[in-house]
Amino acid sequence: MIGKRIRFIRKKRNMTMKHLGKAAGLPENSADIRIAQYESGTRTPKADLLRKIADVLEVSPNALSVPDLDNVIGVMHTLFILEDLYSFRFTLDDCTSDRLKKAINEWQREYDRYSNGEISKEKYDNWRYNYK
Repeated sequence: MIGKRIRFIRKKRNMTMKHLGKAAGLPENSADIRIAQYESGTRTPKADLLRKIADVLEVSPNALSVPDLDNVIGVMHTLFILEDLYSFRFTLDDCTSDRLKKAINEWQREYDRYSNGEISKEKYDNWRYNYK
């Protein structure tokens, strides 16, 4: 999962594996190989390197890691992944938690701004990938 998210967002950023790896502090001679290993799932970056990769990609580490479904931020990042993969949408009518309702309401507001042309797809995605 982590590797697929790194690849997905790296490609959205039009970034090569070599550039991402070097910018995250990996040795130049193996930067692209290491990123390829992470993206393929043969290796998993440690937490500190995952934070560096997230910083380079300008996203929250939560946008790359397997979300913790025990908190609202983890649930929101799960819903964002579903939106990326399946164009999934969620409404407040489906929700019973006040904290989750507030988060869903924020998401709907940002999605409406994107749908109405107030913000670009890039700004909408940046909002989602940096959600905290």
